Parts: sequence; C-alpha cells; structure tokens
Amino acid sequence: MRHTAASQHAADGENRRAGRAALSAPDRFFRGLVLTAAIVVLAIMGLIGLFLLLRAGSALRQAGWSFFTDFLWQTDADVFGVAGVLTGTVLIAAVALVIAVPVALGAALFISEYVTGRPRRVLISLVDLMAAVPSIVYGLWGFFFLQPRIVSLSRWLTDHASFVPLFKTASPTYAASTFIAGVVVALMVIPICCAIMREVFSQAPVGEREGAIALGATRWGVIRTVVLPFGRGGIVGGIMLGLGRAMGETIAVYLIISVLFAPPSRLIHILETGGASISSLIALRYGDSDEFGLSALMAAGLVLFLLTLVVNTAASVIVSRSRSGASTEI
Repeated sequence: MRHTAASQHAADGENRRAGRAALSAPDRFFRGLVLTAAIVVLAIMGLIGLFLLLRAGSALRQAGWSFFTDFLWQTDADVFGVAGVLTGTVLIAAVALVIAVPVALGAALFISEYVTGRPRRVLISLVDLMAAVPSIVYGLWGFFFLQPRIVSLSRWLTDHASFVPLFKTASPTYAASTFIAGVVVALMVIPICCAIMREVFSQAPVGEREGAIALGATRWGVIRTVVLPFGRGGIVGGIMLGLGRAMGETIAVYLIISVLFAPPSRLIHILETGGASISSLIALRYGDSDEFGLSALMAAGLVLFLLTLVVNTAASVIVSRSRSGASTEI
C-alpha cells in the first residue's frame, strides 16, 4: 500500500510537471501576468499596513496597551483608546448582519432556484446595481428618509423588548442611533452577500439535483438537501465578507450616527441616541487634529485595517476549503 501510494504521488507530480512544460507561450505569459498582479496586490496591502504602522508609532508608544482598553478620545490629555469605538463598530456590523443575512440568503435562493429567463437577469442586475450605489447616497437616504420613519420601530422595541439589554433606553429620543446606522449598513451589505451566495448556489451539482428530484424531492427538498449543504462554505464566506464591509463603512455611518465616547456598557444600548465607530471617529476628527492627533487616528485606522484583513482572509479560507469552493478550482 505504501509503495502504491508513493508511486501514485510520484506519477501525479510528473503529470503536473509535464502539464507545466506543455504550456504554450500565451499561457505562460498569462500565468506570469496573473502572478505579477497578485504580488502587486500583496505589496500594496503590505505598504498600506506599514504606512499606518509608521504613522501610528508615536501614539502607540505614548498610549501603550491602554490604547486597547481606554474608551475616551482626548489626545490633548493623552487619554485615548479604541475600546469604545471598536465596540460600536462591532455592534453596527452585528445589527447590519442580523438584518442583511436572512434577506440576502432568501434573495439568493429565489434568484438561483425559482426565477428563470429574463426576470432572473433583471434581478441579478438590480442586485449588482445596489452594490454600485455610492455609500453617501445610502447615508443621505438613511438620514432624511429612513431615520424619521424608523423611530416608531425603535420605540416599539423599547416598550415590548426592553428585557433584552440591547433594547433598553434611558433617553426619550431614538434618532442617530447605532440601530439606525446598522439598518442603513445592512442595505449596503445585502448585495455583497447575495451575489456571493447566488453564485455558489448556482454551481450546485446538476447530477445531485436530478437525483434528488428522481427520488421524489420537492423543489424545497432539493434546496434543503443539495443546494444549502453544497453552498455552506459560500454562505459563511459571504457573511464574513459582508462583515468586513460593514465594519469598514464610513460615510453612511458618519452621516447618521452621533459620535459618543462612552464605556462599552453604555454603547450596547443600540436604540439610544449616540454611538461610535472607528470609521466615523476618523472622519469626525481628521480635519481638526494636530500631528499627534493624526497619529492616534492612524493607530485607530491600523486596528480597523487589521480587523477587516483578518475577517476577509478567514472568509477566503473558508470558501476555498468548503465543498463549494473546491468545486470551482481549475
């Protein structure tokens, strides 16, 4: 058995080497071009991280480890940290995902499994168009149209679901809250999640679909037994990519939310006026900060950069290792 496995491994290696040697000149040029593009992307990401690290050096040396535990942002008094704004960033992203994931999953299944022909193409174009809308348009829509109309929902949640700590409020106003910012960000995340899930669902094996139908499965049975298990990795990957987009959103959050530097225990009340996110902090303080204040903002940006990088990398790994990702490899 060991000899057979070793022989098979050696044969596979020889086949791969023969395949590489048999590549034509255009194929070798294209491979080199793609490899160069990948290296350039990685180099740019590394340079961005290095730039943020160098610019944030003075603030990180001054604050030390307290930069990750302080919730105030008073750079002139050397008291600043990302604990509060990082909590707000995660809360806004969590609200967005709670709303966006069910909608995106349902839309992806509807487009890939129930709609055919021209209506399907129209729906795909509409979803892609939503992803192309600038974030400032979502922010203005949320500020002028959504916010006055969603206050009643916030009040209802406070009256009937205040036993949940997230929905407790101490102030009578509900505008400019983490909840409203999360709803707007959810609309921006839905197209990303939906597009990834729909693409994965459409690649479910035709043979397994037909086999399930031959055994008497309904359309929902095919979705439940074939499509969803096949696309599990794509679902998780789409959710995590949406999470990365939600955590990095700036303009829409800045237009809606009232930045509040408070302990995380105060920020978890998502229906109250005021909140925080790293992106809105940078947009708010960048214009009137001195050199040290800019260094502190760069440190906050470095934290957000690393966080989104970890999330997106984890999403790529999950998709590539899943059955749905493996089936698309060439």
